[in-house]
Amino acid sequence: MRYWLYKSEPITWSWEQQKDKGEAGEEWTGVRNYQARNFMREMAIGDRGFFYHSNDGKAVVGIVEVVKAAHPDSSTDDPKWECVDIKAVMDVPTPVTLDQVKAEPKLSEMVLVNNSRLSVQPVKEDEFRLICEMGGLDPKAAMKG
Repeated sequence: MRYWLYKSEPITWSWEQQKDKGEAGEEWTGVRNYQARNFMREMAIGDRGFFYHSNDGKAVVGIVEVVKAAHPDSSTDDPKWECVDIKAVMDVPTPVTLDQVKAEPKLSEMVLVNNSRLSVQPVKEDEFRLICEMGGLDPKAAMKG
């Protein structure tokens, strides 16, 4: 299993909206960056990730799971853009802010710290575990797929 981070502005697509989609989840559409698209192509059903509110809030607020592998993005007719479907799995009891991530030396190599503009990005297993702990989650529960 691999781990990821998905960024969304809450005014565009919020954690609450993601949760409202239930078990079926929702397409992670609108990504128009080749590197982010390529990361989605690497994803497998069952991979877990962080749902991150960007701009307003700048915090990890939830855990999501990939429920459908990469497929054509329905928000465009351009076949070069693909997306995955993700579902909400659990809230992060205490959202973990970007400032907290940046202040943690063990997270200094994290993509979020070094390439904050990338909307879909990989997260190393130890980074995922630590952020879960920082947010008040049992990492074992959050990491099950």
